[in-house]
Amino acid sequence: MGRGVGGGEVLRLRLLSGPTFWRCEPSWSWVSRPLPDYLLWCVLDGRGRLELDGAERELHPGVCAVFAPGDAPTAGHDPKRRLLVFGMHFDVEGSDVKASESSGVELSGVEGSDVERAGGVVSEPRWGEVRDRELLGVLARTSDAAYRRRDPVGRRQAELCLEQLLGMIWDAVHNPGRSATDTAVDEVARQLRQDPGHDWTVAEMAGRAALSRAQFTRRFVAQLGMSPAQYLIQARIDRAHQLLTETGMTVTQVAAALGYTDVPYFSRQYKQRTGKSPSTARP
Repeated sequence: MGRGVGGGEVLRLRLLSGPTFWRCEPSWSWVSRPLPDYLLWCVLDGRGRLELDGAERELHPGVCAVFAPGDAPTAGHDPKRRLLVFGMHFDVEGSDVKASESSGVELSGVEGSDVERAGGVVSEPRWGEVRDRELLGVLARTSDAAYRRRDPVGRRQAELCLEQLLGMIWDAVHNPGRSATDTAVDEVARQLRQDPGHDWTVAEMAGRAALSRAQFTRRFVAQLGMSPAQYLIQARIDRAHQLLTETGMTVTQVAAALGYTDVPYFSRQYKQRTGKSPSTARP
């Protein structure tokens, strides 16, 4: 496994070339020489195939790879569904990688960005599928626009985007089993946190995830570690604490805003979850 992102030691990343988009020509194919540095390589559109050391990966939007120095990938694509690829070359503090002569980019004085080691910046396999394609596209466009400003803040912003992209790819490689149903359940949980005062029922939650009540409850407990009802209570108490400590709302007003018609019942739930009565939470 190459020098790879995950726990404890801090890695410092430095861009060696600006973020780049390629809409590959119809006759394009890639037979890379051994890479002199690290390369982030993400497919935003099109279809193709990638190969490294005998391992192959079908390419479609969302597939991303992080290659290490010495890797020599090859790739091709369907000329009728041409690949749109986003990437950038970078190095890691402590490696022997130097700025690529082909980049033509002057990097003196550029501050490296910190990234938590989570096992390294590259994984085995080198690629994974990032499911949040919208965020992938936003980070790609943001890093490109920031870098092209040619100022220290822009370079730093591009490096922060690189950090985020590496984290997303690491998660895609090491946690590849998420399904559309998993995503739907997570979305319902997010909606509960956003609007805990809504009169939620399990039937409504299940409907939003396109599951039966029993299926939804099982999946919710498996993913979130508690039942939908308990999760909703916690979301309401978390929001209640915020309202009590950051606004001028009274305990009665907060309880009503979060769907409680019985203030003493709200107070008991609040104390059970926080160890304090809601009246003591107000500044």
